[in-house]
Amino acid sequence: MTLSEQIANGEKRLAVVGLGYVGLPLAVAFAQKGLKVTGFDISEKRIGVLKSGVDPTEEVGDEAVAGTDIFYTSDESDLRKCSFFIVSVPTPINSDHSPDLRPVISASTIVGRNLTKGSIVVYESTVYPGCTEDTCVPILVKESGLEYGKGFKVGYSPERINPGDKKHRLTNIQKVVSGMDRESLEDVKAVYDLVIKAGTFPVSNIRTAEAIKVAENSQRDVNIAFMNELAVVFDKMNIDTGEVIAGMNTKWNALGFRPGLVGGHCIGVDPYYFTYEAERLGIHSTIILGGRQVNESMGKFVADAAVRKLAEADVAVSKARVTILGLTFKENCKDIRNTRVVDIYNTLREYGVRVKVVDPRANKEEALAEYGIRLSTLQSIKTSDCVIIAVAHNEFKRMGLSGIAKRFTDNGRPKVIIDVKGIIPKEELENSGFLWWRL
Repeated sequence: MTLSEQIANGEKRLAVVGLGYVGLPLAVAFAQKGLKVTGFDISEKRIGVLKSGVDPTEEVGDEAVAGTDIFYTSDESDLRKCSFFIVSVPTPINSDHSPDLRPVISASTIVGRNLTKGSIVVYESTVYPGCTEDTCVPILVKESGLEYGKGFKVGYSPERINPGDKKHRLTNIQKVVSGMDRESLEDVKAVYDLVIKAGTFPVSNIRTAEAIKVAENSQRDVNIAFMNELAVVFDKMNIDTGEVIAGMNTKWNALGFRPGLVGGHCIGVDPYYFTYEAERLGIHSTIILGGRQVNESMGKFVADAAVRKLAEADVAVSKARVTILGLTFKENCKDIRNTRVVDIYNTLREYGVRVKVVDPRANKEEALAEYGIRLSTLQSIKTSDCVIIAVAHNEFKRMGLSGIAKRFTDNGRPKVIIDVKGIIPKEELENSGFLWWRL
């Protein structure tokens, strides 16, 4: 009987290592299929929250967490009872844009210390091609004392979860799977096939699977960078980018990308993993790094647009009060990792602007710890000179122009609205009497 068959019938346990935006939905999905699942995270606080039946990610919901039989633990010795491991820890970047492999190295060390003969370890964390076999496998070998390929096997299946997306979910996104050999690939594929309704897409080797992940997100990054560069140029030309895009999209082969702030745990990070390994091989990436440079400049571009509009409104920048609506890296999620809204905030602060940030989705403690930003409540905002709509949360869309208008100071000066996401119709802005700008 294969390991995947033993996992399916409950003879063996499956462990998910890292219970964040990727790991938790995985653990819940497998548990809902009746598998014996151990959910491991080094954060005792997170484990306590999950044991209480609360979903801290808001990806699967409290009911799903409370209603599934997952053994949550922060005690690594509990992993010794497991035979199939899925590692789903974050892989951020350092300040110099090099890969920060500390989380995946730590996870590999923990799994290796508790690895038993015949196990399979599958990595979902985004890494550059070759990292799983060159960096992670030696750690597993060292810590476990087992021989790679005989004592244990390894696979790779890049995560494709899109935080906050209620349409494209774990189970209905096709899953790329790989293994170190044919046998491990069949086991990895069989396990994921238990929960992935859209099916799995097996590839020939682990490096190819790693490359697929960084390539697909680098492609999106470059396409958005192209639209951002167009937006910057069109702004100089006094051409409305939104209208240009609407016209472009009337053609059947338009790609549908829009300009915006590119952050988060994937698109704003993965290209650097690819270019890092390319540089090590002596290949300098001009397109991907150029796209990154454009996308990383957009926060400052938005802030500068706000400052110009404040000057037009005859508001002294050093005395201006600006409210930013939204902090998360995208709409309708609470994930603030690598959010580029921070670039708007920091640039305005450098100008001496008094800035407040409102986000009903973001965690106040995380915002303060990660970025030093104290989130304000929407109800407390009544004296703004400028409102920047940075994130298109449904809460902000429902406010509409009339709700946003209540956040301004009534001092007779023109009010400034910066609509980064274009959530207010252009016609409304034109007839509002406000000074406005949109990306």
